[in-house]
Amino acid sequence: MLQLPKDKSLILFDGVCNLCNTSVLYVIKHDANNRFLFAPLQSNIGQQIIAKYNLDTSKTDSILLYSADKGLKVKSTAALYIAKRLGLPNNLLSVFLIVPAFIRNWVYDFIAKNRYKWYGKKDNCMIPTPELKSKFID
Repeated sequence: MLQLPKDKSLILFDGVCNLCNTSVLYVIKHDANNRFLFAPLQSNIGQQIIAKYNLDTSKTDSILLYSADKGLKVKSTAALYIAKRLGLPNNLLSVFLIVPAFIRNWVYDFIAKNRYKWYGKKDNCMIPTPELKSKFID
């Protein structure tokens, strides 16, 4: 299993989803403190974490946030914890953590279910540019 540095969290994302790839690029751009590493769910490490936490990928298939000390966060909780660590104004979104997860996840699941139809899909996982390669793991 992957050993992450203590100050890092791993964002697992659907590597063929255009919305997910755009979101990853947004996080990279706003991650001023270099807190995140990235890997597609389809990667070796993505598959290891899915197996370790026994996730049903038909129900959770777009974004996960993993850290060695805090474990795994999924769906809207993962997205809001990512936003919380990005600084102003993104971190203001974390106020939505007070909304019960079943309500947040209903909205999240609706978007996730329609993401390919609305935003499209790639044939292959995103290949990071040489400048971004150090932020991605497999």
